[in-house]
Amino acid sequence: MKEKTTLKQIAKQLGVSVSTVSKALNDSPEISDPTKIKIQEFAKLQNYKPNIMALNLKNRKTKTIGVILPNILNTFFAKIFSGIEKVAEEKGYHIITCISNESLEKEMHLMDVLSNGSIDGFIVSMSEQAQKENYFEHFTDCINEGTPIVMFDRVAEKVNCDKVISDDLDAGYNATQHLIDIGCQKIALLSVIDSLSVGKLRAEGYIKALQNNNIVFDQNLVILTDSVADFDKKLDQLFAENKIDGIFALDEHSSISSVKLGLKNGYNIPENLSVIGFADGAWSRRLTPSLSTVSQHGPKIGETAARLLIDKLEFKDENYAYKTTVVKTELRYRGSTRKM
Repeated sequence: MKEKTTLKQIAKQLGVSVSTVSKALNDSPEISDPTKIKIQEFAKLQNYKPNIMALNLKNRKTKTIGVILPNILNTFFAKIFSGIEKVAEEKGYHIITCISNESLEKEMHLMDVLSNGSIDGFIVSMSEQAQKENYFEHFTDCINEGTPIVMFDRVAEKVNCDKVISDDLDAGYNATQHLIDIGCQKIALLSVIDSLSVGKLRAEGYIKALQNNNIVFDQNLVILTDSVADFDKKLDQLFAENKIDGIFALDEHSSISSVKLGLKNGYNIPENLSVIGFADGAWSRRLTPSLSTVSQHGPKIGETAARLLIDKLEFKDENYAYKTTVVKTELRYRGSTRKM
């Protein structure tokens, strides 16, 4: 069976934007007559038929929001989803939730399927692959076709939409500064999310704190990777070859691994090794010792994202200015850091 021709395919073939194709097919005066004729004739040649469901929904709402999460295993995203769900329920909206599993291809497919009349707008955190490849055309296409998007946590600066983020750079700085304030001088930086924008910002905060305290940056104490296997191998090597007194871990895996391997290598936590992890799941309180963490206030991020999207859907404003909302993080001190 031959696949239906889409606006995206026409735009790609003719080298124009999806918005231009849409306006030309709707006989918009914004498009010049030659361009309009060229697009209309090509669409006819390709047997293009408009999506009737999408057209019918143009002036009425499905009252449904599409939520795309990069993975389901991270408790941070589960907390964000709880915030989205709370506000959606309060406002009378339904939710369709999908998982990209960090795949760009799946992310694109999900957006293509859901934006075909099933939902009014998206709340999205980018897949790891999309961030690695710096690819976000599917987001801009979706917005140009009239479906609003709110991005959270992992965002693309070049996509013109509302965004909700944590203060990752400041959080990295404050966590490192706290370790310095309690006497740490040899602070390891650990990460398996180096390909993500949030990981880069947290690492930048770490470096800034060292510089402001005249502590020399030591590459031997830094593991920045996006491979768990590579990380585990390098962490064994770091403990074998270096003496450290502090650890700042940028994600769940590096946080848990650093505590376990620190204890295995004879460190007493927190007496001679203090650890702060960038996560705040239930497991952080159940570790022995319990883990001091950076809390990102996931439910608040979700609530903020949902309110931004629903407000945009219900109060259409042609002069609307997109904004980035920053949700402040908080250091939570537990058993893995010494007291000041």
